Amino acid sequence: MSIRRDHDAPRAWPTALRLDRRTFLAGASTAAATAALAPNALAQGERIVVADPGGPFAKAFGEAFHEPFKKDTGITSVQIAREHEPTAQVAAMVKAKSYTWDVVTLTLSARDILHKQGLLEPLDWNMPDMSEIMKEARHTHWMGTDVYCTILAYRTDKFPKGGPASWRDFFDVEKFPGRRSMRKSPIDSLEEALLADGVTPDKLYPLDVDRAFKKLDTIKKHVAVWWTGGAQTTQLLQSGEVDMVPTWNARAQTVTDAGGPVKIEWNQGLYSIEGWGIAKGNPKANTARKFVAYTANAKRQAAFTPHLAYGPTNPNAYKFIDKATAAKLPTAPDIFPKIILAQEEWWAANRQKAEERFTAWLLS
Repeated sequence: MSIRRDHDAPRAWPTALRLDRRTFLAGASTAAATAALAPNALAQGERIVVADPGGPFAKAFGEAFHEPFKKDTGITSVQIAREHEPTAQVAAMVKAKSYTWDVVTLTLSARDILHKQGLLEPLDWNMPDMSEIMKEARHTHWMGTDVYCTILAYRTDKFPKGGPASWRDFFDVEKFPGRRSMRKSPIDSLEEALLADGVTPDKLYPLDVDRAFKKLDTIKKHVAVWWTGGAQTTQLLQSGEVDMVPTWNARAQTVTDAGGPVKIEWNQGLYSIEGWGIAKGNPKANTARKFVAYTANAKRQAAFTPHLAYGPTNPNAYKFIDKATAAKLPTAPDIFPKIILAQEEWWAANRQKAEERFTAWLLS
């Protein structure tokens, strides 16, 4: 499992892409890029297997990437669901030289683990559209495709005049009284505590763990529910069992899309990225690189957003996303400056100790 969130993201909202001159021109650009990826029709019959988190990713990535990839290149990309955090499976494939998948989605933490062990193929960043990918989603052996974010969600019926607008507000039980829920994990919770205590985003890492737990002491008795899964937070918000909770943006979006009285506060949200990796030594690595490059295209990334409330990593995708949809995505121009990239490398080095201390703290 990803150390920052699960991948069982709910289906989001329906929308339609605008068909204007800009869209038409992008189509021409897409056709040119496709020609570079598959210069002739001889690719017919070629096949790769691509593993993603499943669930709503099946429809979102199916429509945005897989179906047009086969139509444009003649290559079939078979879409299957993978394990939550497939580091062990990738390592086993490389060792056995037997490849169940040719491309797989990896979180930042999984990417770093596999890259350090030399288990990933390098990508070709000279391929079409890849130069447009945001810098945070660029790596020699991995390309980010979607951005997810831990945000603060609250019930607007509890706070009709405006609710908590920062982690400082969330920790202020006098100014914002109400039932609170927090993640039963030090991941995100330590960052939230430090931001609430006045640490600025540029000074957040390395985390001052002692200071974080001191701040957590001030709110511990006010936490009604310590949640352990994303679906639980959706239920807590839907039922009104809690008035405010840190959760993943797609989980809160499910409630608002269903008409629930819930607002997402993006300020100081903690975001991370997942994207494509190719296991080292895969004999279909060249074809796999073509697929990765194909998914970098702005128009194709825009096409997954009607089904998945995560942000595209190609900023140009927002030329093809309507304003109502963009308002729900972490990388939208009005939202992205408000959120903070969570440093997975810090957690990779400190996770075990932090979890042991957090567990002991909860029991004390």
